[in-house]
Amino acid sequence: MNVMESFKSALYSVRANKMRSFLTMLGIIIGISSVITIVSIGEGGKNAIIGEFEDIGKNTVNVQVNSRTMDVKSSDYFTMKDIEMLKSMLPEVTAIVSPFSVYGKINAGKKNKEIILQATTEDYFKIKKTEILHGRLLNSGDVQSSRQVILIDEKAALELFGRTDVVGEKVSVNFWENTSSYNIVGVLKLNDSEFIQMLEGSSFYSGMIPLTVLNKMSFNIDFSYMTAKVDASADLGQTAKKIVKLLENSHRNKGIYYAEEGFKELDMVNSVLATFTAVIGAIAGISLVVGGIGVMNIMLVSVTERTREIGIRKALGAKKKDILFQFLTESLILCLIGGTIGLGLGVGLGALVGSFIKVEAAVSHIILIVAVAFSSAVGIFFGLYPANKAAKLDPIEALRYE
Repeated sequence: MNVMESFKSALYSVRANKMRSFLTMLGIIIGISSVITIVSIGEGGKNAIIGEFEDIGKNTVNVQVNSRTMDVKSSDYFTMKDIEMLKSMLPEVTAIVSPFSVYGKINAGKKNKEIILQATTEDYFKIKKTEILHGRLLNSGDVQSSRQVILIDEKAALELFGRTDVVGEKVSVNFWENTSSYNIVGVLKLNDSEFIQMLEGSSFYSGMIPLTVLNKMSFNIDFSYMTAKVDASADLGQTAKKIVKLLENSHRNKGIYYAEEGFKELDMVNSVLATFTAVIGAIAGISLVVGGIGVMNIMLVSVTERTREIGIRKALGAKKKDILFQFLTESLILCLIGGTIGLGLGVGLGALVGSFIKVEAAVSHIILIVAVAFSSAVGIFFGLYPANKAAKLDPIEALRYE
């Protein structure tokens, strides 16, 4: 019996026992679809997290004052002069931002509400993802001239003015016992600013003002943390060391500062997610083993039912390898059909589940190839014993079988 005849015979046997064949394939279908669904959701989640890290800023270095060190003095903290010095001394550093938030109250007409303001520079928007709804972001002119301008969020605009396009309106802001009038130059879209996301669900409004406005009020601003964006062609590790060295020379101290790559945490996140996905996928893959046992069970039943057929084939000259190949092919086809159905079902379920949890499922070609290869391996492994049993049947005994 040649290969084509074996395949035709196997397909005829599958069609002749449709319900039994479907129930046999069910374990394979469930196993493959479960693995594909879990892996695709896991990959989609990982891609989403990587995307969030990219939004925060690629090629960044985080620099901190080690506040746990007992020797830290007030003069060791960062100032605007440090930021300007680093940008002038390190051409590979394209932007530096130090977060500094102040609590205050914003007033428009008779409406008065609490607001948390982030005092920052134009560099903030080069590092952090921020989408403007109306108007513009803070620029270098605002910072250098210490202009009394402000960005407010969409919620603040709606509740204070009843509309979102409030560019050009004026508000009164009070913080640190200082009340000043600010001109609104932009409205930030909700959920798109990392700063706004931190305040989501709170009763506070959020806004941004130039950092130099605080300096104009004669407040001495210092920081314990800064983020530097580094040119893609530069070495992050080397740049981090240079930043620490320059700060130590400027402040005349040692061992107070430490810097690390901004994406260092991403490797750990990727590792955890990959391990979690692999473990859950392996648990789901247990159903493949159960499905394979089901295939072996049905193939043993098939061998028993077709004992006389095997005897006739052997009597007509079929060799042991022909019988072995025939039943092995049948087992393989059952698993391949089940694997293909499970593959399609897994891709569909992944997309469906992903839409519910707002994660775009990602199915790579490698996963699909591995799924088909694995279902084939299951068919061969669990079909080998029944096929071998059929091939070893004595033709005389097989012909006498009732």
